[in-house]
Amino acid sequence: MLSALSYPQLANCRRLFLRNYEININIGVHEFEKRGEQRVVVNVDLFIPLALSTPVEDKLAEVVDYDFIRETIAQRVAQGHVHLQETLCDDVARIMLAHPQVRGVRVSTEKPDVYTDCEAVGVEVFRIKEE
Repeated sequence: MLSALSYPQLANCRRLFLRNYEININIGVHEFEKRGEQRVVVNVDLFIPLALSTPVEDKLAEVVDYDFIRETIAQRVAQGHVHLQETLCDDVARIMLAHPQVRGVRVSTEKPDVYTDCEAVGVEVFRIKEE
């Protein structure tokens, strides 16, 4: 797990997260993977500066809505087949980092059904917005 202490740019941030979000997606490079969907587990951390995410009036409009995370993933998945988990992670991270309030993002994907002798295989990417 990332620690804001390791990244001074994130020290004054709030972390929003989506944990173990299961989706079915057309993903993979092998022919058998191209014939159907696979279960993929997605985890996301968004780092939002406290100055941009501390509600004064207890209103949703004052913060980044969790729906943004889910909708971003859904929009990327709707674009069609993805060959690599790296591509999926990079695309989702890029879109989320483009949000004006997001300073940093961590996205991971796991394919839990690939091998019977392990829990999952996956990829993780972490990015901080250039200032």
